[in-house]
Parts: sequence; structure tokens; C-alpha cells
Amino acid sequence: MRSMQAVSSKPEPQHRRSLETRGTLAAFAAYGMWGLFPLYWKQLKHVESMQILAHRILWAAVFCFILMLAWKRFPEIGKLVKQKKKFFLVFLASIVVTANWGLYIWAVNIGRVVESALGYYINPLVSVLLGALFFKEKVDPWTRLAVALATAGIVGAAILYGSVPWVSLLLAVTFAAYGALKKKVGIEPLISLAVETFIAAPFALAFLLFRQAAGAGAFWNDGVLTTILLTMAGVVTAVPLFFFAQAANSISLQKMGFIQYVSPCGQLFIGVAIYGEKPTAALLMAFAGVISAVLIYLFTRKRIPRISR
Repeated sequence: MRSMQAVSSKPEPQHRRSLETRGTLAAFAAYGMWGLFPLYWKQLKHVESMQILAHRILWAAVFCFILMLAWKRFPEIGKLVKQKKKFFLVFLASIVVTANWGLYIWAVNIGRVVESALGYYINPLVSVLLGALFFKEKVDPWTRLAVALATAGIVGAAILYGSVPWVSLLLAVTFAAYGALKKKVGIEPLISLAVETFIAAPFALAFLLFRQAAGAGAFWNDGVLTTILLTMAGVVTAVPLFFFAQAANSISLQKMGFIQYVSPCGQLFIGVAIYGEKPTAALLMAFAGVISAVLIYLFTRKRIPRISR
């Protein structure tokens, strides 16, 4: 009897490790793609920010609709709607991520790139805080040191920047809240993403029809390339969100928070190496604090003993 219990208990830790590995790879995939986003959105700089946002939402919903139809997953949405608490959390996630996208596009279009970059440096710190508060994730001494270093870099950057970076703070809070909501809901990524985009899509479609009727719509009027890029924005938006949802269901917010630094680091590299932008002293200070924090976090993971449950 004892040997049978021993055999049956072995796959559970192995399954958890496998799930965590897949979740970690999914997080790197999501944040890696987001780090490359400037290469894509730069091609649409002539389109107004609200139209880009609306196209992202609409075509992401179309993409999810096709997948749901092909895989016959629509009955699962009906089951989710009946679970009022979960559906409400998905509804909140839809609002929060839409606000994050809109704020980011607006900030970049009016030249507040430094503030938006700082937002995605601050975001992981908020994720660690939310993980501790709402999911009882333990914050070990090495993680506290990493957070303190990253915080010091960000505070120093804010001082050098010369004002309170409210855009940065809002970007950080909205996306960290989105990650926490996804983790709290804990449903299959495609279903969650489909419902989120379906909720926002009618509003996006109404706005785009209004702009087209006014003769100010970019779709088709600005050429074939712009039309293709706007249409493909759905896939470009949905795929990393799919990986993000998978990661949120599999790994801690704390771990996701630090992997998140892949995205702003990628954006910084693209800005400097490809577009010739010169990083400010504020951004360099934040970057230095963040890199130090990430290195400490990564190289101390094996030093933290695992607690068996």
C-alpha cells in the first residue's frame, strides 16, 4: 500500500515542474514579442492612436472568433458567462488591458516615450506587490534586495526626469492588475482572451465605422500596406496575449514580474541600435537598477529552498 502511494505521488511534483517550465517559456515568448512591437507599430505612425487601438481590438476578436469556431469552443463561453464571478473578472480584465493599450499608444504618439518605458520598468515591482498581497506569494530576502535595487533605479530616474511620471505609474498599475486578474480567473487562455476581445470589439467597431463615415478612417484609404498592417494587428495582439495568459495560469506573479523586463530591454535596444535614439540619463539609471535586480533574482533562485506541501 505504501509503495503504491509512493508511485502515485511522484508524477505530481514532476507535473508541477513541467507546468512551470511551460509557463516560464510562455512568459518569455509573450514579453519577447512585446519587446519587438516598436518594429511593427513604427510602420503605422501616420495612423491616429485611437484607430490603431480600435483595430487591435477588432481584429484580435476576429482572430479569436476564427479559432473558437474551428476548434468548436463556443459552448465554453456559455459556461463562463454562467459563472458570474469569473465572468466579472474577465470583464474587468478587458477594461484594464484596453486602458493600458490606449494609454501606451497615446503616450508614444505625443512623444512621452521615456515615461512609457519607465512604466514597464515599474510594472514588475507592482506584480511582486500584488502577488504578495492577493496570492500570498512569499518574498524572500534576495527578492526584496532585487526589488529595492530596481526601485532605487526607478526613483532616481524619476528625480532626474524632473516630475512625477504619472503615465509610467498608470501603465505599470494597469498591466500588473491585468496579470493579477488573469491569474485570479485561471481559465484556459483562448477562452479568456476571446471573451475579453468580444467585450471590447463592439465599441471598437462603432468607433471605426464612425471614423470611416467621416472620411478620416485609415483602413483602405491609406493604402494597401496600411490596411494589411491594421488587419494583422489582431494576430500581433492576440498571440502574445495568448502566451501571457498561459504564463499567468502557470507561474507566480513574482516570476512573471521579473521576466517582464525582457520587453522594455528589447524596446530599448531597438530604439538605440535600429532607430538611433539616445537614451536619457533617467532611463539609463532605471536600466542599471533593473539589470542589477534581474541578475540578483535569477542567480539566487537555486539558493532558495523549496518548501514541500
